[in-house]
Amino acid sequence: MNTIEKKIATFSWDQIAEDLNTKGYTVIPRFLSGQECEVITSLYDTPSLYRKTVIMERHRFGLGEYKYFNYPLPDTIASIRKSIYPYLSAVANLWMKALNINTVFPSQLETLHEQCRNNNQTKPTVLVLKYGKGGFNTLHQDIYGDVFFPMQAVIMLNEPGEDYTGGEFVLTEQIPRAQSKAIVLKPVKGDMLIFTTNFRPVKGTKGYYRVNMKHGVSEVHNGKRMALGIIFHDATT
Repeated sequence: MNTIEKKIATFSWDQIAEDLNTKGYTVIPRFLSGQECEVITSLYDTPSLYRKTVIMERHRFGLGEYKYFNYPLPDTIASIRKSIYPYLSAVANLWMKALNINTVFPSQLETLHEQCRNNNQTKPTVLVLKYGKGGFNTLHQDIYGDVFFPMQAVIMLNEPGEDYTGGEFVLTEQIPRAQSKAIVLKPVKGDMLIFTTNFRPVKGTKGYYRVNMKHGVSEVHNGKRMALGIIFHDATT
């Protein structure tokens, strides 16, 4: 096992699963060191690492930009993605069972990617996002194709209050026949936030029902905010 795998294996996965089940998200504090964050940040200006740059305002996604990595991913990022997936797939399969959805996620990331390739989803979806003053990200869900995994992660690469102000991570929860609930999180540099891509099961009086969730970023007031987004399924474009 490499260093990343060993660190991930020490997490309290029972508590992480409980958080995901009850809230739709969990925060793992200081998962990466400041130096590790800075190494990832420094990759942003290496064009050969990326397959696509998206200027968010052109598509009315918000204000800022993000870049999708090419395969092969940088070693640290690939290791994070591969190592946390098996733990999350076990939680995801319990969600599918609770909601009577006829989907079983494989225990290994490589097998999920085989399913993606069979559906013409071959493009990596891991990305780095960058926002300056006034930047924001509208509420959305990262689906990318018919084959998708219902959880994803984001790692903060800058320190709020020092590198930027504003830019909170926002989740909304839409309970059927009710108003939406907003959840505002303030993860710090190195924190990893794991959250649902599109829904989570909630137990009601007649069994489990689906609660839809979206995520976004509030307006950055000053400075620069960067984050690494880890999505497990691949995309068609």
